[in-house]
Amino acid sequence: MNPFIVGLIGSIILVTGAAWPALKVKHPVLSRKNQLFAVGNACMFAYAILQYFGGGSFFFILEQILIAVSTVLMLLNTKDRIVAPVIALVGSGLIVYSLYLFQGMETVILIVGLTGLGIGFAMNPGSQRRQIALGIGSALIAYFSYLVKDPIFLWLNTFFAIFSFYHAWRLKSASKG
Repeated sequence: MNPFIVGLIGSIILVTGAAWPALKVKHPVLSRKNQLFAVGNACMFAYAILQYFGGGSFFFILEQILIAVSTVLMLLNTKDRIVAPVIALVGSGLIVYSLYLFQGMETVILIVGLTGLGIGFAMNPGSQRRQIALGIGSALIAYFSYLVKDPIFLWLNTFFAIFSFYHAWRLKSASKG
């Protein structure tokens, strides 16, 4: 299977999810936005593995592991006060492992970005905090992707950051009015 096609499909699904309105729902599994995130994240995990076997960065597999954990926590409707420590623990473990594999300062940028993204994915849908965490995490991962020259992750995370910050702004504007 062509990794580029898998990554492109996953990216399109995730960008569609990022563009989807951030609506409050009774359970995260019922959210079309979260459903798109879950399917898109599964595609991106497959892409990261295929890319790695083709000579790509192992760090994207680490990113997708954290995203997978976050997605499961999100779909299980785990409370934010539990999610943050779990993701911080998993993220810390990945940071330590990444430092063991250290390939430069860009490694730290990726891990901080994916920790923010992981926390954002697992937070309650429709919250401004979720959108801000997703935006910051995506922006940092986009920068890392630029540094390692991975166009799929670069554009995916660039658009994801833009849409996440847009939804954060809309939620803030809605709460003022």
